[in-house]
Amino acid sequence: MRGILVGQTLIAPMLRTADFPGPVFRDEAPATAAPSVSERIRARLLQAGQRHHANDNISEWIREGELDELQAEVRDRMQAVLDALVIDAANDHNTNGTAERVARMFVTEVFRGRYVPMPAVTEFPNTSRLNQLMVVGPISVRSACSHHLCPIMGKVWIGILPNEHSNLIGLSKHARICDWILSRPQIQEEAVMMLADELERRVKPDGLALVMRSDHFCMRWRGVKDPEASMTNSVMRGAFLNDAALRREFLSLLSSRDD
Repeated sequence: MRGILVGQTLIAPMLRTADFPGPVFRDEAPATAAPSVSERIRARLLQAGQRHHANDNISEWIREGELDELQAEVRDRMQAVLDALVIDAANDHNTNGTAERVARMFVTEVFRGRYVPMPAVTEFPNTSRLNQLMVVGPISVRSACSHHLCPIMGKVWIGILPNEHSNLIGLSKHARICDWILSRPQIQEEAVMMLADELERRVKPDGLALVMRSDHFCMRWRGVKDPEASMTNSVMRGAFLNDAALRREFLSLLSSRDD
């Protein structure tokens, strides 16, 4: 660009920004958000080839402090559900804080059995060589059906025929094991099998019997809305499966205490 000659003076031209193009930058990828805590936990499960269905315990893949993060994430997603339902939770005093309460309920209470390890259970040797039928129950249990997340409320009865090599556990520990397994979304047929597997693994009895009877609010509260419907499942293993007299004794003791 040339200057202008005025008399004997050369006037420099005014410079424009366009005359001095700036440096050329490569296209930069947009910053990506850090993975959420649920994504981090899921990635560990997938890398390990670990199943994570609704009634699976995944505590082994959750690191310290992540449950609080998970609860916060569930709260935010629950708030999105309320928004999608066109509920003005910001101005409705009844639902203001509902997302937080539901998240806390799911993570620390009704689905707690997914996220925490099995409670400590002290086992005692059968030094007295007990070999007679023992019945524990009714134990109150609470869960939620995997299909609709509606409540399941019921009772469990446990029959154990120990042998001299069996381990014995305290009465309250039966209830703790039941609560741990049922405190997650469940299908009753699978729940009783999981409970039987855990008790058989720990006690190693000659026979194990288990009966669960419960009310399913997915039938009472919605759908057919039948207020009287309930479901009963039984599991018979070892001596209870092969000895009809022992099986009748167990079931008769249940009926005598049935409320």
